[in-house]
Amino acid sequence: MGSTGEDIYPPHLVGSDLSIFWVIPFIGILLSIAVFPLVAPTFWHHHFGKVSFFWSGVLLLSMAIQKGLLTTFYEFLHVGFLEYIPFIILLLALFTISGGIQLTGKLVGSPIVNTGIILIGTILASWMGTTGAAMLLIRPLIRANIYRKRKVHVMVFFIFLVANIGGSLTPLGDPPLFLGFLKGVDFFWTTKAMLEPMLFVVVLLLILFYSLDSFYYRKEDLPDPLVQVPDESGVKLGLEGKFNFLLLAGVMFSVLLSGFWHPQLSFTVFHVEIELQNITRDILLLVLTGISWKMTPKDIRKKNEFTWFPIQEVAILFAGIFITIIPAIAILRVGADGALAGVVNSVSSNGNPVNATYFWATGILSSFLDNAPTYLVFFNTAGGDAVQLMGELYTTLLAISAGAVFMGANTYIGNAPNFMVKSIAEEAGITMPSFFGYMLKYSLPILIPIFILVSVIFF
Repeated sequence: MGSTGEDIYPPHLVGSDLSIFWVIPFIGILLSIAVFPLVAPTFWHHHFGKVSFFWSGVLLLSMAIQKGLLTTFYEFLHVGFLEYIPFIILLLALFTISGGIQLTGKLVGSPIVNTGIILIGTILASWMGTTGAAMLLIRPLIRANIYRKRKVHVMVFFIFLVANIGGSLTPLGDPPLFLGFLKGVDFFWTTKAMLEPMLFVVVLLLILFYSLDSFYYRKEDLPDPLVQVPDESGVKLGLEGKFNFLLLAGVMFSVLLSGFWHPQLSFTVFHVEIELQNITRDILLLVLTGISWKMTPKDIRKKNEFTWFPIQEVAILFAGIFITIIPAIAILRVGADGALAGVVNSVSSNGNPVNATYFWATGILSSFLDNAPTYLVFFNTAGGDAVQLMGELYTTLLAISAGAVFMGANTYIGNAPNFMVKSIAEEAGITMPSFFGYMLKYSLPILIPIFILVSVIFF
């Protein structure tokens, strides 16, 4: 059977009909993100949007020719309305609102202060989202370390902990856990199940970070680590734009509302069902974004060096990623019947789940694909029954959850806040490692050994 509008209803891609070659545009955009900033940084800075558009166009044109316009239109609308637009609206809200909060006064970026900021961000991430926590604290962390020569490692560990692993404890923390919540996983199941592995990873990383930062700090002629450097203006430590915390609470409420409230009302755009609770959530998020932008004094954003470029870069690049990932997800969804059957078959043995393999398969794919749909693929591979997964398959669901959240830290594209932190740091003049540099120098030697321990101890 083909996959045109006349063959199937709705006219969607059939993963079992797709060869591995359909993944080429997705690999192309990933390699572009990895290679161009390294070999042609000026070109990339000015033309990354065109590169994203090129790979998206290659995929959509190929799909239109081989699978038909109706299938292409449906898949484009489906990923746009149900995944990309809600994704970007949530990031926009968290980016704008957290950018209206400023930590006043001046902290010296000593090992104890840097560790404290990262620890606070890690704690906040599960309750205000990894994006919200990262956007709230990245600029104060950059200002605290403005005089440091060696500070790239500070940004990298911030990505590890605040932009990823810190979001482990609630569905608000990270998008894949929110998808699990929408599929029936209890809100506080995540808190209970993920607490021990998260604490294990966080403690190891914080000890390692403090030791590494202390080593670099001693090599520089810097103030006493225990002494706070006073701000030249005499401003004490404090917060400006505090009303934005109320707006962040509104963001949490809006997200929770879409999970708890099911009015059974929806409308359809070319076979794509858009539910009222999700429309309401997105409208509320846009209203909260507008309130923050209108009511926050411009001086606060100016002192935060707030610009729209980081969210624009993420929006443009992830548009290409969301479009080109369509065939890869379709192939994964059909499991053993698809071109990636080897990946799916690897997570079970004689019909029983291999939890350690679930952890690594979900994690490795989450490092390079969007971790939310990857979580959903393996959630469904494990049966898709939330009650069973929280019960007899408890450890399997834990492995899927931990793999998706933890290993989003392995690359810049594993989780959207990673790229935003990189972009903000580079705007502030910090030379961040390249795509491969980040992996080879930091994530592979630091994170992978810790994840091996997680695998042995918990799975």
